[in-house]
Amino acid sequence: MGRAAEMTGTTPGFLRALGEQGLITPLRSEGGHRRYSRYQLRIAMRARDLVDQGTAIEAACRIVILEDQLEEALRINEQLRRSQHGQKPAADT
Repeated sequence: MGRAAEMTGTTPGFLRALGEQGLITPLRSEGGHRRYSRYQLRIAMRARDLVDQGTAIEAACRIVILEDQLEEALRINEQLRRSQHGQKPAADT
């Protein structure tokens, strides 16, 4: 967790708070250590940016969740649009 906090410019407590808010749920190693994916670290950094701008952590987590849902919906819409026009879907990024 210390390494993840260092990589995201946060503290272990901030990462735990994101977990308590349901924003990120790290996997656990056999030794019980939290293991964060790159995606989860990006999400944590986005939440940190919002909190640094004065947004409450609860609101920051909700904003990040909504941004993620919007991005997914736009990706699905694009795939559907392409399939309706007989185009090959774009590769996932």
